[in-house]
Amino acid sequence: MTLRLVITGTDTGIGKTVFAAALTNALSGYYWKPVQSGLEDATDSETVRRVGQIAPDRILPEAYRLTTPASPHLSAKLDGVAILPHGLSPPETDAPLVIEGAGGLMVPLTEQTTFADVFARWRIPVVLCARTGLGTINHTLLSLEALRARSIPILGVAFIGDEQADTQAIVAALGQVRVLGRLPRVEPLAPDPLRQAFRAHFDIARLREAPV
Repeated sequence: MTLRLVITGTDTGIGKTVFAAALTNALSGYYWKPVQSGLEDATDSETVRRVGQIAPDRILPEAYRLTTPASPHLSAKLDGVAILPHGLSPPETDAPLVIEGAGGLMVPLTEQTTFADVFARWRIPVVLCARTGLGTINHTLLSLEALRARSIPILGVAFIGDEQADTQAIVAALGQVRVLGRLPRVEPLAPDPLRQAFRAHFDIARLREAPV
């Protein structure tokens, strides 16, 4: 079976899209963002293509492209669009597929449905991206609880940011979760430095393992 992974985060703006770009590159895979909120600046798909150096035909079109950079339920309402969560199904691919959610697990797609609800239906293993800074222990442990409450398979946690060994260790211990690695901030954010940083800090074989 072709590998499929969902990339979600503990919050918005933590570097999840950059991680998804690096992972898609490392897996020689496809990238899919089901719902894009905000079209004025570069979309997440455009960012992944640029910083991950992903071929255009490996960037799959979004199911929904919404104008306002806001929670999808609000952005869709402003656009006069009805999001149909049960119509969201991962596309079939002939290589690994990296799927990126929006913000955190509990971001609402509609007034009745969150991304976590969709992930629970899919049952695709999740990589939870978490920053290493202050507050991440609480946010990460709560996100892990939300995943387990819905029986969503967890591949592990990927940290993003500067090394914080104690923080990373306590999340692994209290969260009873694998730490897959830590992606440092990459400057300049360009394909080659990102590729090198990812391969130096992540074992791609572990990202192909079954969830525990």
